[in-house]
Formats: sequence, C-alpha cells, structure tokens
Amino acid sequence: MRRLKRVLPWLRWGTVVLLSGLLALDLAFPPRLPGARDTSTMVVAADGTPLRAFADAEGVWRLPATREGVSPLYVQALLAYEDRWFDRHPGVNPYALLRAGWQWARGGGIVSGGSTLTMQVARILDRRPGATRSLPGKLAQVLRALQLEARLSKDEILALYLERAPFGGTIEGVEAASWAYLGKPAARLSHAEAALLAVLPQAPSRLRPDRHPEAARAARDKVLDRMAALGVWTPQQVREAKVEAVVARRLRPPMSAPLLAQRLRAARPREERIVTTL
Repeated sequence: MRRLKRVLPWLRWGTVVLLSGLLALDLAFPPRLPGARDTSTMVVAADGTPLRAFADAEGVWRLPATREGVSPLYVQALLAYEDRWFDRHPGVNPYALLRAGWQWARGGGIVSGGSTLTMQVARILDRRPGATRSLPGKLAQVLRALQLEARLSKDEILALYLERAPFGGTIEGVEAASWAYLGKPAARLSHAEAALLAVLPQAPSRLRPDRHPEAARAARDKVLDRMAALGVWTPQQVREAKVEAVVARRLRPPMSAPLLAQRLRAARPREERIVTTL
C-alpha cells in the first residue's frame, strides 16, 4: 500500500503529461476535415429520380449520405463486415491493433491492418497514395482516428465514410455508387446489393461489378456468409440473396434533361440537391 501511494502521484503526472502532449499535437496538426459544401450537385425529378449529376471541382461524383438516408441493410452489412464495434470503440480496436503488430513483428510487414471504420475515414481524408502502408503511416492513421473521434460524433464519422468511400473510377460514396451501378437510391438496396456495396471499397478496381462481375459476386457472397454466421441475417435471406445476379451495368452518371438541369444549377449553385417538378 505504501509503495502504491508513492507511485500514484507519478501516474497522475504521467497521465497529465500524456494528455497535454496529445492535445498539443492535435492543435498543431488538426485533421483535414471537409468543408460544409463538399459534394456533387444532383438535379432530380419530383419522384427523386436523378436527372443529371454534376461532378465536384476534382471531377468526382460524390453525393450526400447519412446513416438514416441509406438502407439499414447496407449499414448492417458495412458494420458487421468492416467494424462490428464501431459504435463502441474510441476510434481504434486495441485487439486488432495488437494482432496486426504481432503479425508485423513476425513477418516484417503488415498482414492485416486492424483498421476500424474511423481509421479508414482517416485514410480516405489523407488522400496520399500508400500513406498508411508502412508502420509509421499506420501509427499516424491511429492518431488521426483518435482525433476524429474527439471532434466528431459517430454519425458524423459514418457519414464521411458513406460519402467518400472509393467505389471505382471517379465514384465516391454509397449514394453515387448505388445510382451509378444499380440505377437506384441507396435507401432501396436489397440484401445482395447491400452486401456488394459494403465490400466494393476494399478493392474498387478489382471488384467493379461492371468489369469483374465474377470477382464481385465472390466478394459479395463472402459478406453474405459473414452476415449469416453472425446471425445478423437469416440463412434464408442469405440463400435468396446469393441467387440474385450481380448487375453489370456500365458505369455512367445520369444525363436526362441536361439543359434544364444546367439552368437550375446555374440559378442555385449552393444547393446539393435540386428537386424539379418533372
């Protein structure tokens, strides 16, 4: 007990120094968060069907998305497959990081990254190719994830992923991907479609359903098997989903009523979604 009393003050001071250091680093190197208006403009018909989509300044098709605005099936598939503890962890999963560190120590390289969804958002916002492939890069990603968790709510972090996850070509975010590949809003995804879009960002070039439908099907079925194993979806739902064909729709943005859409966008340049009476 006497020894513990001597150690406690040092522990308190150590904690204060550590937190002060983290706060100083956070202030000196804040995360690069997107601005309030950082998505494409979509002109839609009265029933919500896209008429024309305008890319952002970088030529990227990115549409607003929120947890409530996309299919619950997609959110279930995404969280069950990518990060089951997303709503509970502080940005990192200690067990997954320890496993990845042990694999790195044994093999000299990163075998499984142990990335949480928050860490993936940190990587997406970084935008430097290969920035997190090395051990120092992975550590920087961990720190960025902690920063994001301290600054944003879970729904805000998830929204960043929903809007910015890579889906191949210049398509970013589940809403843009759903319209581009499936011709429907992300709010109306089937079990099979939700599983496909949940796994596609893992390897968007290799799994693009318009170019590699068989690889996309195999990846989709892997997600479906995980959903059944975890008991999130019933075996019957998974069996029926596996029967559904992978749509090989050619990737293209909507281009209906282009002149009207152009005029409306010019008249309302600050709006992300412009609803017409068509």
